[in-house]
Amino acid sequence: MSRLIATVFGIGHFPAAPGTFASLMALPVALLLHYLGGFTWLLIATAIAFGLGLWAATVETRGQEDQDPGEIVVDEFVGQWIALFPLSFGVTLSEYAPETLTWPGWILAFLCFRFFDVFKPGMIRKVDNWNTPMGLMLDDVLAGFAAGIVVLIVGLAVRLVL
Repeated sequence: MSRLIATVFGIGHFPAAPGTFASLMALPVALLLHYLGGFTWLLIATAIAFGLGLWAATVETRGQEDQDPGEIVVDEFVGQWIALFPLSFGVTLSEYAPETLTWPGWILAFLCFRFFDVFKPGMIRKVDNWNTPMGLMLDDVLAGFAAGIVVLIVGLAVRLVL
């Protein structure tokens, strides 16, 4: 069970760029969660995925020198979902903004999350260097929050212009 969770049902075994592929696959799952229960469901699912991901990563890396192997991608799911929080929250609050009109924001959230996850600026790099299951999960959480902040700022700027 821990391997299924850590690799998000095998997505982590994708032959090229499994983290990017996992982030991409996180988008339709987040959209489904949002449609079913709005921001609340996305938030709850993210918290559950973080807890399960931390457990799975701990089990899967026990006794290994590398505490962040490439096939563990549950952290990308969690981070990508966090990057989508401003969009999901905004759409949940607004009765006039259909989800389909926010697709540029979903693309921006994906691109920003991948940027922060790959380049790991500042604190994200420090947490990644912990080389622990908690570091594996938290660096993507921080990358997700950084991406979410960019999405929020761009969204507010677009709102002011329009």
